[in-house]
Amino acid sequence: QLQLVESGGGLVQPGGSLRLSCAASGFTLDYYAIGWFRQAPGKEREGVSCISSSDGTTYYADSVKGRFTISRDNAKNTVYLQMNSLRPEDTAVYYCAAEGVKADCSNLNGMDYWGKGTLVTVSS
Repeated sequence: QLQLVESGGGLVQPGGSLRLSCAASGFTLDYYAIGWFRQAPGKEREGVSCISSSDGTTYYADSVKGRFTISRDNAKNTVYLQMNSLRPEDTAVYYCAAEGVKADCSNLNGMDYWGKGTLVTVSS
């Protein structure tokens, strides 16, 4: 069964850090671009970050640039999102997704597989 499973969410104070993990089973993440998305209550889902398959090029939304870092560990078949200097506006359900046709982060509207999400709450 092909699936992605996110973990690492939780409650953190403003200015704190969390590391999210996206683990794949049933397929190899090496051949996919992996994106992190988030959806806050009452808002549309937005792309947060992406890492390409071929050369590991990374992309970030302006709202998280300089605070979030995406990385991949192919040996563990896992992609991470390190989130630092968290703000209340970062509160959302975070999803990871995989795209394997172009695999270069240019097709974020055409993700093939999605996880079920992990909740991040930033509050004092």
